[in-house]
Amino acid sequence: MSQTNEIHDIYEYPKKRRLGFFKICKILFYIFLIIGIIITFIIGYYSYQLYKELSPQVQAMIDYHPNEITQVFDSKGRLIANLFDEEYRFYAKYDEIPGRVIEALLAVEDTMFFEHDGVNIDAIIRAILKNLINMRYMEGGSTLTQQLVKNMLLTSDKTLDRKVKEFLLSIRAEQVLSKEQILERYLNYIFLGHGYYGIKTAALGYFKKDLSQLSLKEITMLVGIPKSPVKYDPTKNLRHSLNRANAILKRMYDLGWISQAEFQQSIKDVPKVYNQTLTQNKAPYVVDEALRELSNIPDLKSGGYKIYLTIDMDYQEAAREALIKGYENIKYRIADSEQQSRKWKRLPALSESELQEFSRENANTLNGAIIVTNPHTGEIIAMVGGVDHNQSSFNRATQASRQFGSAIKPFVYQIAFNKGYSPAEIVVDSPKRFGKWIPNNDTKNYLGPVSMQTALEKSLNIPTIDTALKITEPALYSGLVEFGFDNFPKDLTVVLGSLSITPIKAAMQYSLFSNYGTIVKPYIVAKIVDPKGRETLFQTIQSTVTTPQQSFLITSILRNIVQKGTGYRARVNGIQIAGKTGTSNLSRDAWFCGFTPDLQAIIWYGRDDNTPIGGRAYGGNVAAPVFADFITKALAINPGMQRAFKTPSGVYQQQIKNELIYYTDTSRINFEQIEQTERLKEADNILW
Repeated sequence: MSQTNEIHDIYEYPKKRRLGFFKICKILFYIFLIIGIIITFIIGYYSYQLYKELSPQVQAMIDYHPNEITQVFDSKGRLIANLFDEEYRFYAKYDEIPGRVIEALLAVEDTMFFEHDGVNIDAIIRAILKNLINMRYMEGGSTLTQQLVKNMLLTSDKTLDRKVKEFLLSIRAEQVLSKEQILERYLNYIFLGHGYYGIKTAALGYFKKDLSQLSLKEITMLVGIPKSPVKYDPTKNLRHSLNRANAILKRMYDLGWISQAEFQQSIKDVPKVYNQTLTQNKAPYVVDEALRELSNIPDLKSGGYKIYLTIDMDYQEAAREALIKGYENIKYRIADSEQQSRKWKRLPALSESELQEFSRENANTLNGAIIVTNPHTGEIIAMVGGVDHNQSSFNRATQASRQFGSAIKPFVYQIAFNKGYSPAEIVVDSPKRFGKWIPNNDTKNYLGPVSMQTALEKSLNIPTIDTALKITEPALYSGLVEFGFDNFPKDLTVVLGSLSITPIKAAMQYSLFSNYGTIVKPYIVAKIVDPKGRETLFQTIQSTVTTPQQSFLITSILRNIVQKGTGYRARVNGIQIAGKTGTSNLSRDAWFCGFTPDLQAIIWYGRDDNTPIGGRAYGGNVAAPVFADFITKALAINPGMQRAFKTPSGVYQQQIKNELIYYTDTSRINFEQIEQTERLKEADNILW
């Protein structure tokens, strides 16, 4: 019996062991199943939370609107400047990008781009093995999609969390964006050195070419830059850039994407590379002013706008050259005056080096401005707000309010003519006292009774005051307000130019004469086009304040001022010019306000600290020659300019004594007064 039990135990023991093993396996299975479910749940929950977190970022890729350069053009469509905030970028639509650019990019970055779904597992495993074998980082397995996601949405931190996000976002990006959209975003987002963002920007910057004009070698140079924008910047390291491009060409050839002939020809090619400034700003004072006028547009420098100005760069350069030449003339006059002063004081003359140092120090605060307009439309054709924008960006053409001096006088006489006085009206040039104020003429000489025409031609102070008294002070002030002047002193000093004005405001005021009685406000922005092609147009504001006939009476006298008066240095042969000089107290400001039938220019010189200019500078000897210089250049630019002013119908002329007087139907010519004045002069009864 015991033997039988032993045999039974022998057979039953393995069976029990097998049942125990299966039981353990079953338990382990359930344990691992539960763990797997838990892990799956955790991963699923984490992925869900991560997906919710990343959804706005995915949407940012879909709604990608990068900063773009705003460009400024002149009236002929020539580029003046590129404007940008943080990123210098021209955006290129996918249709603009040549196929060769895509091929070169994929050859070096992601050959299987059109086959994978955002992540290339084979490439990742291959890269891991290669890096392990070499015990150092040799290559990465990131796709173009992963690179775009990392650069656009994530950081470069080498953490597991960032890699998981990159993985998920890349897959999601391929679900919501087409391959073409991903390539478009990548090629516009990437940084290509030298401050350039995007392939189109780099093509224009390095090679001055549109994408469609690039050679194969130029393309491979560009797509090779993102690996190391500093090392492969062709303006800094051309040899490295060419070697990198040649390696990409070899890769394209090995893939069979280019022929042997293309490969051999491109290997030898060494393109011309341009090292350009980013803004390319050719008229900084002009661009600054345009930005001020458009300051209500929040994304002006990053929205990809095209701004078209009224400026003509040919005239702009002519104006700049004329202003600088006048500036150098003043410096010479100041230096010469110093040498003469030392001679009179019997001091040794300054040496050449001492004279240069004196001139340099004395010119620290000296500056000037010029603004050229079309007097009939208000378009600003040229504007220079200082002699050196790098030294001072303060725009004196639009921001410097300075005393107008005798340049105000034509407006006083215009008020008188509008009230029926004629240019032949007699006013008296003799010493006068007004309380404690004793005005006098610059020459300290007095001519006695003269016509209003002569008084304005010679810029006599006392007759101008006499004219103001004839029309009465209230009428004077209301007349100036009607013409657009404001914030001026309500006393007789205003007729001698005590009021302050900016050159751009002076340009508006003088259009009263140059535009035959209608004042036009100068403007510099012609139109602005947004990235969608929608245009916003700009134009002048105008106001008619007198008739063409009445305003021409002043124009006829201003022509005489240039022909034989204080503005004679503004004369240019072959064209009629009208204008008025102006000099403020102690020669702190020197003006010339002149115009031809087609152009008007306001020129100002002075010191930024409002001290006297020095060098015996007046409007007639420092500002008027600048006008002549500019008009001479303008005639070379446009020989078809009108050469003579048109006399409006209803304007008549008559020789009265030694003067040719223009008058209108409303002008009162007091011949009895004229005759009486002449008899007194001939009898020498009055000494002047």
